[in-house]
Amino acid sequence: MKHPKYDKNLEHINIDMTKYKTRLTTKFKNRKFYTKADPRMIKSVIPGTVRRIYVEEGQKVEKGERLLVLEAMKMRNYLKAPFLGKIKKIHVEMSNVVYKDQLLLEYE
Repeated sequence: MKHPKYDKNLEHINIDMTKYKTRLTTKFKNRKFYTKADPRMIKSVIPGTVRRIYVEEGQKVEKGERLLVLEAMKMRNYLKAPFLGKIKKIHVEMSNVVYKDQLLLEYE
């Protein structure tokens, strides 16, 4: 075993103003970094099937207005407009099976 002072695989990290030496796993090094969600992009929160689309591209929507119905595990989930705006693009069609975090609608 190499002496920690000379081991080139060690990384220096700083936690609460204290420096530590550690080995980072490959899984940690290849992790997906957090990105802040764009409120103009409406994504699926669960996998499911699009059962109904209430809006059209170019349509103005009020806050709380229904956008579409996503059915998952025999339950209907109504996605509502998070704020006043205009629909720029609809990325799904009726009966499409969608996965979690798939882009459904886009605001202008």
